[in-house]
Amino acid sequence: MQTSFEELQLSPALTAVVQDLGYTQPTPIQIEAIPALLAGRNIIGQSQTGSGKTAAFALPVLQGIELERCELQALVICPTRELTAQVGREMRKLGRKHRGLQVLELVGGQLSRPQRDSLERGAHIAIGTPGRLLDLLERGFMKPESIKTVVLDEADRMLDMGFDDDVHKIISYLPENRQTALFSATFPRGIEAMSREIQPDAQRITIETSDKDLADIRELKLCYGSDDKILALCWALQSQSAESALVFCNQKTTVREITEELSRGGISVDRFDGDLEQFNRDQVLARFRNHSVRVLIATDVAGRGLDVEGLDLVINYDVPEQAETYVHRIGRTGRAGATGVAISIVRDETDRDLEDIEEFTGQTIAILDHSASKSSTLAELLKQLAEGPKMETILISGGRKDKVRKGDILGALTGDAGGLDGKDIGKIEIQEKLSYVAVSRATISDAVSCLNVGRIKGKRFRATHVGR
Repeated sequence: MQTSFEELQLSPALTAVVQDLGYTQPTPIQIEAIPALLAGRNIIGQSQTGSGKTAAFALPVLQGIELERCELQALVICPTRELTAQVGREMRKLGRKHRGLQVLELVGGQLSRPQRDSLERGAHIAIGTPGRLLDLLERGFMKPESIKTVVLDEADRMLDMGFDDDVHKIISYLPENRQTALFSATFPRGIEAMSREIQPDAQRITIETSDKDLADIRELKLCYGSDDKILALCWALQSQSAESALVFCNQKTTVREITEELSRGGISVDRFDGDLEQFNRDQVLARFRNHSVRVLIATDVAGRGLDVEGLDLVINYDVPEQAETYVHRIGRTGRAGATGVAISIVRDETDRDLEDIEEFTGQTIAILDHSASKSSTLAELLKQLAEGPKMETILISGGRKDKVRKGDILGALTGDAGGLDGKDIGKIEIQEKLSYVAVSRATISDAVSCLNVGRIKGKRFRATHVGR
């Protein structure tokens, strides 16, 4: 079995990118899937969230792209807009040595016309949600004849969300001699049936969840008994001293209630659920990734497709009913060799759902001693947690469409142009028409001013302080 990227028969350009990004060793799903896809096989890959599935299909897709042909050659279908954006970022990052590569994100919640115009101009790879992709195909704006490879990412999630009919209709528009790759974290009967219908002679690749997969996550349970549950949550946040924390709830109403309670207490918090418009979703996630929001309260819409570097803590305010969902949730932390903490808040030690989860994962969830919290009031805990974030986020009215690059924004903020120190600049995120940049709290006013007065690539763009 191959143990390095050099042995996976990737092109020199892709091997160089992988090395530049510091990926030293492929994950098990990459070791199995990449050679099979490069050989032209149809595959169905099962592996848990956070195991490297995106690169497992992105690298072979990129290797097969003929850059001189600016026509659609690969299609990636994702269940959510957030996962679409994540896959798009990863595809562009891995394909950065592919000069002229055009990657489109086609999702609902946004105007259709710009996406249609982009398709008309030509692209190599399209990534999108089922509803928008089907709409574009049915109305003739997407030309599928040149598609060589289609990938269904998080296929189990698509079935859960009722997209199976849309997926089958999309597949019906594609060439019969295409390559089809289906990736899923779980393998319910519906996935097996879908695979039989759309993937002749598919190679099955299964990477089992093992103790080692969860070894970098410290799993704990906090039993609040007769105490207030919000008090238990605040104590959990305070006890871990986390720079960023993701709190999962099972209901949107609970998300709103907790967010409002913590916000009133002065905590840097925001919510992420299905009621948010796309623009607000993008803004919330950008601020959380930029560490200018410390606590994000979310439903399971964020359980997949949310990629946050350095996420210290995941809290299950509500324990999920399905063990697979628990694994997806806590898999947001403890990534890339870092150690993470996952805390589940339960009324009693003998919580049935947690016992089922322990049986599923083979891991014992230890009890978190919170006797020290008995002497703390909610007001006291909120006061201790009210420390603001170290970074703030600026929204810039220009993105990839305007040829804006990270180096352009950095240059506008530092040196003679902006005068800011490089250490005051954090994560820079370039989207289709907008960009986000994190700057230290102490420099936010100066940074906004210099961006509004100055120019980026010779053009003026509007800069605003997000979340003000």
